[in-house]
Amino acid sequence: MRFNYGKIFLLGFGFFGVSVIWATYNAFVPIFLQEKFGLEPALIGFFMTLDNIAALFIQPPVGAWSDRLRTPIGRRMPFILIGAPIGAIVFGLIPLAGILPLFVACTTTLLLSMAFWRTPVVALMPDITPSPQRSQANGVINLMGGIGSIIAFLGGAKLYDINPAYPFWLGSLLVILAALLVFFFIREPKVYEEGGEKPPSLIESLKTVVVDPDRSALRLLLAILFWFVAYNAVEAFFTLYAINHLHLTESDGTRLLGQLSLLFVLFALPSGFLGSRIGRRVTISIGIIIMTACMLAMYSTPVPTLTKELTRLPILGQVPIVGVILMVAGVAWACININSLPMVVDMTTAKYLGTYTGLYYLFSTLAAIAGPNINGWVIQLTGKNYSTTMIAAPIFMILALIMMWGVRRGEAVTKPQVSLYPQ
Repeated sequence: MRFNYGKIFLLGFGFFGVSVIWATYNAFVPIFLQEKFGLEPALIGFFMTLDNIAALFIQPPVGAWSDRLRTPIGRRMPFILIGAPIGAIVFGLIPLAGILPLFVACTTTLLLSMAFWRTPVVALMPDITPSPQRSQANGVINLMGGIGSIIAFLGGAKLYDINPAYPFWLGSLLVILAALLVFFFIREPKVYEEGGEKPPSLIESLKTVVVDPDRSALRLLLAILFWFVAYNAVEAFFTLYAINHLHLTESDGTRLLGQLSLLFVLFALPSGFLGSRIGRRVTISIGIIIMTACMLAMYSTPVPTLTKELTRLPILGQVPIVGVILMVAGVAWACININSLPMVVDMTTAKYLGTYTGLYYLFSTLAAIAGPNINGWVIQLTGKNYSTTMIAAPIFMILALIMMWGVRRGEAVTKPQVSLYPQ
């Protein structure tokens, strides 16, 4: 298996499509819930986790299923060809839903369809990439995902001012285009690692991780849980934080998220190389420390200081102090996010890549359920004080850092991994 940047960039279009959908969803759906349907913060937090509750039961078993599936077009591709078109159609219907039950029906269908194809498209990366290059490959894929987020945030902010439905329709078109590019230009390996034993179920894999004396995989998965709790808690409420605490417009709040995504994109490839050079664990730990400092800075700095304009840039528009803090956070998030999935998949063998990718998404999805709910209740119990959006997240980042200190495996390997499973 040879490393091919061209193939990885083309595969990145799959993650590009996923990122366009979720960036648009997370930026504008909370605004609809508050302004169109009048929901309280705790209910908004719960609503923003409904998709992840569905994904919790779909993504991990789908990852294991895709490990076992054999079709003429590959083991991952059928999931992409089914899930992406359905997700694109219902995503375009979300802004048109005028009553809450219809809105819920559209968002639920979106989440089910997206959960169906996300794990297989991500598992394609280790399928076609040797272990030593997986951090770089994940950097390329997240670069493409970050470009999708920038288009969703910055382009979506301008489109939202014209018509709130336009960002969603753009997302629908882009996800169809992305899925077609992956289908036509990515060829899955024709030979898969086989063995006499039946691949373990997700529960069996989780039990193996728990009883492993080394505990590295368990600690890493718990760290992933904690840092995604922190990130999702902030992301789900950021546009409402910008509107209610910073007193900015909907499009200005979305544009700030675009500034974070821009630095994430710019640092996606360097963070992959940094992970290869100084180690994935060290790189992730540095990112956690910086991200914690950024969140605490946004909590403790007065609003007039946060919103003070420093400069104006092409495409980005106004860049206030809070925008600079978010740009630094984008660099930190790249250090964390780019190196985490490669660490997980390098704790197992090629045969179980989909299963371990499923474990990664099990813990990140649990975090995506907990994070918005935690912040929703924190905001509501503090009298709708949206500055508290930034106070719970640093606690979970510190917990993630503590977990990372105990991780001893997951760096790039140059020889085949030994299976944890009995033969």
